[in-house]
Amino acid sequence: MLDQIKSGQGFIAALDQSGGSTPKALKGYGIEADAFSNDEEMFALIHDMRSRIVTAPCFNGEKVIGAILFERTMDGEAGGKSVPALLWERGVVPFLKVDKGLEDEADGVQLMKANPGLDDLCERAVAKGVFGTKMRSVVNLANEAGIKAIVAQQFAEAARIAAHGLVPIIEPEVNIKSAERDAADRLLLKETLAALDAWTGAPVMLKLSLPTEAGLFQPLVDHPKVLRVVALSGGFARPEACVELAMNPGIIASFSRALLEDLRHQMSDDEFNRSLGGAIDEIHAASVA
Repeated sequence: MLDQIKSGQGFIAALDQSGGSTPKALKGYGIEADAFSNDEEMFALIHDMRSRIVTAPCFNGEKVIGAILFERTMDGEAGGKSVPALLWERGVVPFLKVDKGLEDEADGVQLMKANPGLDDLCERAVAKGVFGTKMRSVVNLANEAGIKAIVAQQFAEAARIAAHGLVPIIEPEVNIKSAERDAADRLLLKETLAALDAWTGAPVMLKLSLPTEAGLFQPLVDHPKVLRVVALSGGFARPEACVELAMNPGIIASFSRALLEDLRHQMSDDEFNRSLGGAIDEIHAASVA
């Protein structure tokens, strides 16, 4: 798994929509809110969507080197097997989203909510054959105190995760709609480099918004304590996200909406597989450009 993530020529699929974002993901997939009456029905529908994706012929380690899962997806089955086992059988390295959502904004950022159950969740992930984790916080403004706090929290949680033998993906997302996006990118780069220089564990991964200035994050791509830098689509539609990504050599995609945006519940299997395959080809090409 380490070799696949370090050297694989592909991208990481983000299939980790949580409870709050699931209705929007289902709507995009062509399933309206009146199709379910409670959380269990909602999660069953999103699991069916994810199962259809991960069992599609084109979803394999040739172009999709990893996939980030929601906790319920990790615990579920697809194709008669546990989802992490099925993924790795196809050459796709399983990751798990471990954060519990965001705090209200303070100092221009949204920190992660406290996560007292993180260690237990990490142990479950290890037992399921998961390779690494992902946790997201958000930068809305170029506030130095806020960005310092977000990076400190991310690396503190990363230390807890790494203690279980898992590889943490650190995701301090810069809001691409922020009027202070470029300045926030630069502050985040400075603070992340300082945190990496102080990091004493095994290499970590970074998941970042694509920077306003192409190539700005090259020092992170080249850093010896960074296994891989991946990019979120951040609200860009796939064509625009791929253009932006291709301008940042060494960074690969970890797209969610931009991967799934053309898929519909009503499609036949052939239509679904063609649409998914086309999206995978497009994102793969931008990731290896």
